[in-house]
Amino acid sequence: MGDDLMSKKKPSFPISEKLNEYLNEYSRNIKIPIFYEDLLRFSGSIVVYDEDDNDTLWLRVYYNEFEREEIDYALKKVYSILISDGNDDILQYLNVDTIDFCTFGNSQPFRVKVRNVLNDNFTYFYIKKADASRIYGLELEHMLSPYNLNYLVYKDTLIEEHIAGIPGDIFIKEFLPDCTEFQKSQIAKEFVKFNERCMIRLLGDMRSYNYVFVVTPDFDHVVYKVRAIDFDQQCYEGRLKVYRPQFFKENRIMVDLVRAKLQKTSINQYKVEERSIVAKRILNSLEQLRDLLSCMKADHISKQEYVDSLKLEIFEFTNDLEFKKASNMGEILTAALDFIRRNYEDVNMTRLMQ
Repeated sequence: MGDDLMSKKKPSFPISEKLNEYLNEYSRNIKIPIFYEDLLRFSGSIVVYDEDDNDTLWLRVYYNEFEREEIDYALKKVYSILISDGNDDILQYLNVDTIDFCTFGNSQPFRVKVRNVLNDNFTYFYIKKADASRIYGLELEHMLSPYNLNYLVYKDTLIEEHIAGIPGDIFIKEFLPDCTEFQKSQIAKEFVKFNERCMIRLLGDMRSYNYVFVVTPDFDHVVYKVRAIDFDQQCYEGRLKVYRPQFFKENRIMVDLVRAKLQKTSINQYKVEERSIVAKRILNSLEQLRDLLSCMKADHISKQEYVDSLKLEIFEFTNDLEFKKASNMGEILTAALDFIRRNYEDVNMTRLMQ
């Protein structure tokens, strides 16, 4: 495990004309009444603490009275567009309770809490500066993971629906010690699959605070899943380890759990299972995935030195000559997904057990 896997901050990459056309084609690009920069005009803020009086790294911001009414209306309209059909009829039943700003990380998002005044149900959504890397990450997660994502883009502003779950660092510290031995085995299995899924689609920086545990009660037990929530580091870094969560020190406890609970044969089986499932998802989204990869191959989303380093590392890992031919991150990812499809499309349990 390395402490210096990522030493420099990733720059933000603009949305290319081709990617913008893709977003239009697949109904992700929709006009909204407010931009990220509009929310930066707050007049003051206070620190948000959790129930244990720890700094959450979020600031609760407030605006001048003459601006707040306009901002509230625009945010309720965004909520209606994101969650519903954009109809104004529901706006009278909505209230913007809080607007929080995070100075930690690359995206520096705003988190908006919207409440239904009739029943006090509430939800969150995020407003961020649009970044091509993040959009590619969101689309790949939508197509290649078990989860669908709801987001919108308009010019240089990105709107993301909240992903519910227990943040990984909190789960590992507060919930994992109280899990049963059977639950720990299940959690270890899910981390192996999550680790594999991130590596396959080149999603980096999955430290424990960048993913959540989704806990679902079943009729006779509790089901645990691991889900990414930050997609900023999609196809940027030049080291393969960055795309494997197991190598971050923040995930050391999870790696130790896998070693304690799973035999090597089981780990290998779960890796193959995940590759096979991803291969099937590739086929299910083939046309849209090809369109997205076409955008990536025409785009600039990393440094050339990172591209050259990563493609050689993956070639050494797979012995697939297609990686050596790649000239950018889009071509590397295309080669990776082609490799998975060729080698794992027809995997079945009989083959797994041989």
